[in-house]
This record gives sequence, C-alpha cells and structure tokens, in this order.
Amino acid sequence: MTAAVSGAASATPLVDLRDRSCLVTGAASGIGRATVERFVALGARVVAADRDEQGLDRLRGDLAADGHTVLCVTGDVSDDADARRMVRAAVDAFGRLDVAVANAGVIPLSGVLETTAEDWDLVHRIDGRGMFLTCKHSIDAMRGTGGSVICLSSISGLAGQARQAAYGPAKFVATGLTMHLAVEWAPHGIRVNAVAPGTIRTERVGALGEEPGGPEYLEQMRRAHPVGRLGDPGEVAAAIAFLASDAASFITGVVLPVDGGYLAQ
Repeated sequence: MTAAVSGAASATPLVDLRDRSCLVTGAASGIGRATVERFVALGARVVAADRDEQGLDRLRGDLAADGHTVLCVTGDVSDDADARRMVRAAVDAFGRLDVAVANAGVIPLSGVLETTAEDWDLVHRIDGRGMFLTCKHSIDAMRGTGGSVICLSSISGLAGQARQAAYGPAKFVATGLTMHLAVEWAPHGIRVNAVAPGTIRTERVGALGEEPGGPEYLEQMRRAHPVGRLGDPGEVAAAIAFLASDAASFITGVVLPVDGGYLAQ
C-alpha cells in the first residue's frame, strides 16, 4: 500500500503551473527573468513586464530559442495606468489572472547621511507604490476566481542592515503589505505571500562591485550568509514557483526567507 501511494505521488509534479495565467514584473533581468524562465518551463502562460524594453526583447528571443513564448509589456509599475495595463494584458490574452509576482524594484546602496530625499522618493515610488499597485490591480482581476500573489521582500525587509537607508524600509513595506493583504483576501480564495531573498547574484548586485564600497560590501555579505556564498536568481525563482502553485494551497501571509541561513543567526 505504501509503495503504491508513493509511486502515484511521484508521478505528479509537486510544483505544476500548467496553463496558469501569470504576470511577472521586473521581468527583464535578475530574479524576475529567472522567474519567467521557471514559470514557462512549468507550463505557465506568462506576461513579462518591465520598463526595460531591450531587456524584454532579449528575454523573448532567448525563450523563443528554447521553444517557449512569452507576452511582453513595457511599462512602469509605479504608474497606475501602466500597472493596470500589465494586469489587463494577462486577462485579455489568457482569459484570467491566476498568479502575480510583484518583483519590480530598484536597489540603491547608501547610508542615511548620503541618501537624498530624491533617492528615498525614487525607491519608495517603485518598490513601495509600484508593489502596491501591482497587488491592487492583480487582486481586482482575481476576484471571483482566486489566485496567488507573491511579493518580493528581502532580508532587508525583516532585519536591519547598514547602507540600506531607503531600500530596507521599502522592503518592510513589502513585508507588511503581504501580511495585511493575506488576511484581507484569504476569504476570497486569494493567497498573498512573499519571498525574502538574501544577497543574490543578479546583474544589479554584480554592478555593486564597480561602485564605491561595493566590493567590500559584497565580501561582507558573502561571509554573512552561513552557506558561504551568495544566492542564485534561480533559487529564488524556485521558491516563488512553489508559492504560486497548488502545492502551497494552505500557505498565505508568509514571508519566506531564501537567504542561505542569514536570518537564522
């Protein structure tokens, strides 16, 4: 009996996104791109959104070379009309929206004395307002059918870090938004979760090596992760795919660290 059950379970993928209608923002690079790649490999139909049109073109071309298609939408998540249009693209193309990944964001590296009011406004416009608008319009589209929303928080949205004067507080917004929306929309069949990545080897993080203090910061962060290395975008995308799937059907309001043990210390 046990063997039969085990065999039946192994024949069904734990994470299955076949025919799910998905939106991923900040999709042109880094974690967003890795998430799109993971989703299409799992059978999802994906709208990839970003303000980087050339990056979206590269993504579309690379996926086409592997036999996959993706619908690309250029826009700014902090613009209400653009955020609404990204969601509408999925509904118009696929008939509904099942999954939304609110990933778009900017990652400055600065302490409070060097951070300007303009820096603060930029980060909170994209990482805060943009995430709010993505969640708002995605949840509106999911009403009556249910769905899964995944926000990108950070270890900086769960614990204090130096030189994160604008970015860290914006990620606390992501953490709080996740928890509040999860409670509000659980009765409607809409799950809202977040992932909190550690330091991940994205293009943006790689560029920190060229900035003042960047190499020292990256080495410090490498040592700060108990596993002894930085993360890979695909490792975060795997966690996002799990939360998006029915395998996580009883999980909502969770902020899942994907951080190589950073927050366990």
